[in-house]
Amino acid sequence: MSQETDRALLRRFEPVIRFTRGEQFFPVNIERYVWASSLWVHRPQQFPLRLVPESQLTLERLAEPRAHGSDAVYYLKFIEPLNITEMARIRLQESLGLKESHDVFRAGPGRLARVGYGSRFVDALFSLSLLARGRVPGDTAVAAALAYRRLLAEQEQYCYYGRVVRRNGWLTLQYWFFYPYNNWRSGYAGANDHEGDWEMVCVYVYEDEPGQLRPDWIAYASHDFSGDDLRRRWDDPELEKVGEHPVIYAGAGSHASYFQRGEYLAELELPFLRPVVQFVDRLQLIWERIILTYDSKPEDRQKWSEYSIFRVPFVDYARGDGLAIGPGQEREWDEPQLLDPPPGWVSQYRGLWGLFARDPFSGENAPAGPMYNRDGTVRHAWYDPLGWAGLDKVPPPNQRAIFIQRQREEIESRRADLAGKIEVLSQELRGLGVELAGMQGLPHLRQAQERQQKQIAAVSTSLNGLQAQLAADEALLEAINLYAARVQAGERTPLRAHIRRAHHPTSAESLRLNRFAEFWAAVSVGVMMVSFILLVLFARGYLLFGLAAAISLMVFIEASFRRRVTRFITSVTIGLAVVSAFVLLFEFFWTVVVVAVLAAGSYTMWENIRELRR
Repeated sequence: MSQETDRALLRRFEPVIRFTRGEQFFPVNIERYVWASSLWVHRPQQFPLRLVPESQLTLERLAEPRAHGSDAVYYLKFIEPLNITEMARIRLQESLGLKESHDVFRAGPGRLARVGYGSRFVDALFSLSLLARGRVPGDTAVAAALAYRRLLAEQEQYCYYGRVVRRNGWLTLQYWFFYPYNNWRSGYAGANDHEGDWEMVCVYVYEDEPGQLRPDWIAYASHDFSGDDLRRRWDDPELEKVGEHPVIYAGAGSHASYFQRGEYLAELELPFLRPVVQFVDRLQLIWERIILTYDSKPEDRQKWSEYSIFRVPFVDYARGDGLAIGPGQEREWDEPQLLDPPPGWVSQYRGLWGLFARDPFSGENAPAGPMYNRDGTVRHAWYDPLGWAGLDKVPPPNQRAIFIQRQREEIESRRADLAGKIEVLSQELRGLGVELAGMQGLPHLRQAQERQQKQIAAVSTSLNGLQAQLAADEALLEAINLYAARVQAGERTPLRAHIRRAHHPTSAESLRLNRFAEFWAAVSVGVMMVSFILLVLFARGYLLFGLAAAISLMVFIEASFRRRVTRFITSVTIGLAVVSAFVLLFEFFWTVVVVAVLAAGSYTMWENIRELRR
């Protein structure tokens, strides 16, 4: 297909992005960003070396091959931190309210008040980790905002980069947006700050009739997630559209994409907790094998490690009350820049698109380009845009009937093959049974008889497995036939059948927290730590009692401002009853055993006597 065709396709479905009030960075033309940046290389145990100064770097020079070793990290540097005088001037302007009121961000209820103590404790560990690992300086965000405003003053333009991937009957329209800075941490109490920020959206289209293209799915990138949860069907009411243009609600500072406006609780997993998560997963597996039995599939069950206690809570503000960019909005997109075939700056430059902060967790390091991950490997979303959104297993609607028929034929062929194997094994098993019957009562054939019994058991096991597989295939074929009938009738699978954990904005009811609740959430973990130290120093003999009292008091306070005192009292009552039962069991263990055995024996005799009277 020609570039004009691809550009027209991208234009037809290009999205509308609605930002939160106070957002400072918007999608830019990367050529101007690169021109305003310098190119650096970092090698272990060496000082960073500047290769190309700012105002001299072009996309062509960025794509040039360089040989500084396999351990070298190439990166761009967009801005230099402000000096003390500049910072003081900017802070003074902010304090005097010189910034326009419509550009001011107002935070919602504190993020820590939205989660429990476990998440708050993990958040404290995360905050402490920032002191020991690489991080972008706090004044860098201010300097980046000033540099970006200078670029806008020279030429205001909003740009995206697109590609069209034709595979498996789908046309994937990929929209890549580049933001000069991510100020989620410094601007909105989020997880990280970093220079450069690539975000992406995919629209999945199929050809219903020759020349008739129909959009069927759309997937929004959100942080580093992938899979079925990212996509929605085109007729899903959760997907807002302006004509044929999907609407994206961008997270403030993070620029993550959401389907609905609101405030999202983003819980991020910390790398140093990964061993704990793996241990919990193994523990759950052992528990399920020994204690529990499930009828549901493993993928339908939630892992213990997926609960928020193992993640740090942050809020993504995607309110959509700020600037809107796209067709029919106050700002519109420039002509899309095509990435197919990939230009040199996409395929040849594997470095970072901003500062390399030397963060071992990579959260504060700038990202790589559209094609690569930070380690130089190709992005999943680039080489497999269908699999990235879990759509590689879904045929386009115009090909569903074809794939259904193919699957029917495959199952029928498998059933015929199984039937033949079952017949052969059945004859073999009957023959072995005849031979075993002939050996009965002959002492000199005892060893042969034992071997024959083992062989019969093995053949019988194989036969049972084949018959079970045949029965499963018959049930599967029946299900596919029913599905084929629904497809022929024009029915589709439920809108949300593919979603395991839908990400929805926090409800208005849960955001109704008073200022005391927010203050308490902010200090509760610290108060607990201080209380523990005070108990160790001054009341070590009452450590367990003191900890129990402190935890109970904190939980009571938490329950009070969440209006859950009744539930708290009920839980405490049940807990005390359970503890009392264990205490009584410990104190009167043998008495309980004797009474239990006598009761069991009496019940057994009663049931047996009742059986005799029938």
